[in-house]
Amino acid sequence: MNDGLKRSLRIGRIDYTNVWPVFHYFDPGSLSEPAEQVAEMPAVLNRKLRDGEIDAAAISSFAYGASSDDYYLLPNLSVSAHGAVQSILLFLKSPLEQVVHGKIALTTTSATSVNLLKIIMNKFYGGNPVYEDAEPSLERMLAHADAALLIGDDAIRASWQNHGYRVLDLCDIWHLWTGHWMTLALWAVRREAADARPEAVASIYEGLLQSKRRASLDLEPIVSKALRQVGGTPNYWRGYFRNLHYDFGPSQQAGLALYFRYAHELGLIARMPSLTEWPGAAANLIQSQVKP
Repeated sequence: MNDGLKRSLRIGRIDYTNVWPVFHYFDPGSLSEPAEQVAEMPAVLNRKLRDGEIDAAAISSFAYGASSDDYYLLPNLSVSAHGAVQSILLFLKSPLEQVVHGKIALTTTSATSVNLLKIIMNKFYGGNPVYEDAEPSLERMLAHADAALLIGDDAIRASWQNHGYRVLDLCDIWHLWTGHWMTLALWAVRREAADARPEAVASIYEGLLQSKRRASLDLEPIVSKALRQVGGTPNYWRGYFRNLHYDFGPSQQAGLALYFRYAHELGLIARMPSLTEWPGAAANLIQSQVKP
């Protein structure tokens, strides 16, 4: 959908706590070129960006890979982990040896996590389970499955329950087997929007970088928000946010390239995607303008 981009640009925000440190201080109405913000689940934002209903978004890494020819990456922005992430969790009702050849109920809200699970099951454990989509309710998911995948705040809440299930952190498994980072989400902009409205994209990008920097200096307002909206304890949320990383340097890129290679080998993605940065951010021109 191309309306000439005479309107304000629309930016999608994943409605999960793991992106709050990038979005918490981001005010689209205060930018030099105001933008509209759309908050949705990852799968919805993936579709809206692909269809041109929004112009930029935090989207799942897999969704970026599937449509990389249509997008630029906004550099130095991601949601990544080097080990356990605490919010991409596989809950096992049956022993792992049975799960890898059994049935796994899947949340449908994130393509990256679903395909990470498929890579782990096939590449690491030599399994080929049956997958079925389900609403994110742990007990209902496990009523007719050997294991259930939950992500985001649903996974966090379920991990606090005294349910007795074995719980596997998929990012921890990825790191144990590969030694690499796992990048869960990226910030992408449609190429047609970036080419037509570079000043507006620059304004959005600078606003995101400013927000990320402010959050890194003081996490407490974000911790307080998580306590109000999700629950838990202050120490839990401090550890959770500090365990996530929001840069996208060479180490994170190498881990994502391996993820894409495995996904391609398993036929989950048609071809190897390119990690093409938005040219307007070349040579750190915008980063250099970001003030504390």
